[in-house]
Amino acid sequence: MSRTTAYIGLGSNLGDRKGHIDKAIKMLRETVNVAVERVSAIIESEPLGDASQPAYLNCVAEIKTDLSAGQMHEQLVHIEDSLGRERSEKWAPRTIDLDLLLFGGEVINGETLIVPHPQMHLRSFVLDGLRELNPKLLHPVLGETVDALASRLDGCDYAPPTDKPQLIGIAGNIGAGKTTLAKKLSAVLACGAILERYDTNPFLAKVYGGNKDLALDSQLYFLASRVEQLNPAVCEKGRALVADYVFQKELIYAKLLLSDEQLGLYMKVYEQLSPAVIAPAILFYLADSPEVCLERIHRRNRPYEQQIQLSFLQAIDAGYKKLIADWKFSPIITLIDFDCLSQKDVDRLAGQTGYYLNPANTYESCKND
Repeated sequence: MSRTTAYIGLGSNLGDRKGHIDKAIKMLRETVNVAVERVSAIIESEPLGDASQPAYLNCVAEIKTDLSAGQMHEQLVHIEDSLGRERSEKWAPRTIDLDLLLFGGEVINGETLIVPHPQMHLRSFVLDGLRELNPKLLHPVLGETVDALASRLDGCDYAPPTDKPQLIGIAGNIGAGKTTLAKKLSAVLACGAILERYDTNPFLAKVYGGNKDLALDSQLYFLASRVEQLNPAVCEKGRALVADYVFQKELIYAKLLLSDEQLGLYMKVYEQLSPAVIAPAILFYLADSPEVCLERIHRRNRPYEQQIQLSFLQAIDAGYKKLIADWKFSPIITLIDFDCLSQKDVDRLAGQTGYYLNPANTYESCKND
């Protein structure tokens, strides 16, 4: 019988952290029908949940085993218990934590075990260890390599809050297809859609036509509109919503359209209002080129957009690239040459979305955290 290749995440944030990890690996090596093949480098990470805890040391072990996934899980629990693991509330400090991340290509949804580990795609300290061992390793549920999944996190770790609306944000240049994608995702996911109120902005057409005196009015209109739409008080907790914009893009346009004097005034208002908005739990970035976006703008033929120049779109594109490079609010899925009109592509994207939202909607029954 062929042996199964499996991956185990190890972590410790109490006492001799490295010593606990070393002992756990030693006990794994001594486990009958288990062979430890490789172990990744140790990574230090900040705790999720209670930030007052000590930092964690983490690594990933690749093993081969004749045991079943359930038997392997039992062995991991035994090692945890032997090393003084106390099981109390979620996110509690621990001497050792052993998670069965992947077990071959198996997908298991049990009372005490779920594989792949249900939140591994939200943890850089897990994905970085996995891609050190095998960057082309495929997540059997999401259908993406661990290398691709790690790139969505940019070194960050996330634990989606259960007490806030779960916002799906869509970012991209004018003409990238944000509204089309938002409407289609909303339909597939049966969730609410928040659409940009560009058509009710009384100043926008004149600003695009070159009237810079109204630029501040236009930006403040958008700012007030977005704060109203993304206010947690008007959005149901735990409910998924998709927006065809991301609030933080406001600074891209403000810096392009406003004079220094106008920008100074705008920033005072922005800084007062920005803490009140919902941050996305997942961000989709439509990274089409300015040239492609300009072609779409001409095809859809909105009168107030027809004066937009390529240079303006190029400047917006540069602003978005900086925004995405500095983004730390949520995972980002970058979509290059994505066809927003393809129902098949939208369905596949929607199929991944739930795994980045409220864990109560997907993995609440999981016991192997």
